[in-house]
Amino acid sequence: MMNAILRMISALRGTPASRKLHCSQCPAASLYRDFWSTSAAEASSPPPTAITTNATSTAAAGAAAPGAALAEVDAADLGLTATTVAKPVVQNVLQPRVVIYDGVCHLCHRGVKWVISVDKYRKIKFCCLQSEAAEPYLRLCGVDRKDVLRRFVFIEGLGQYHRASTAALRVLSYLPFPYSALSFLSVVPAPLTDAVYDYVAKRRYDWFGKEEDCLVLKEPEMLERFIDAEEILEKRHPKFY
Repeated sequence: MMNAILRMISALRGTPASRKLHCSQCPAASLYRDFWSTSAAEASSPPPTAITTNATSTAAAGAAAPGAALAEVDAADLGLTATTVAKPVVQNVLQPRVVIYDGVCHLCHRGVKWVISVDKYRKIKFCCLQSEAAEPYLRLCGVDRKDVLRRFVFIEGLGQYHRASTAALRVLSYLPFPYSALSFLSVVPAPLTDAVYDYVAKRRYDWFGKEEDCLVLKEPEMLERFIDAEEILEKRHPKFY
């Protein structure tokens, strides 16, 4: 009996090459290789598109964070063991090239009106500082309403915003020629142009006056260029419930 056991152990030891050969030929090794090759292929393929129904979308949208929609698919339909697979879809509502300005200032309103009249390609959009629609743009720039009352803001794009004289020159650069040529004044050091801007801004109410509400309310034909047009119209024609 002992001799038989010793012969079995000797046969199992073999050479390193024979051990490698035996492992590669055993069924367990074959299954191991098949599993990892299949897993790698699945990992490299794109995820399946989420399927949704109206009822599921409505329930998911109620639980989702603001600004995001949640599409769900029942995993049982796909043969999965998990109960639910969720795919968030983030919707960006902020627009580029937006001027946030003091809507009750007569001087500011005249400047906005002039830009709209010459901006034939409609590149620049506007938003009154006094509107709630301005809030996400202010958070994006890290400024508050008091800052914008002192110096208006031009949000050019993601991570790009300008204030005071620099903002005015950037707006000019988007206008058609010859107005865009005025942006060459950007070669003048910003502290100098900002000093002129601040001097006028501090005295604009005394020199030009102000209103209680946004001046664009008196010229609704301009509202098509305002991202807060709906909010402004509600102020003009409030809804009664």
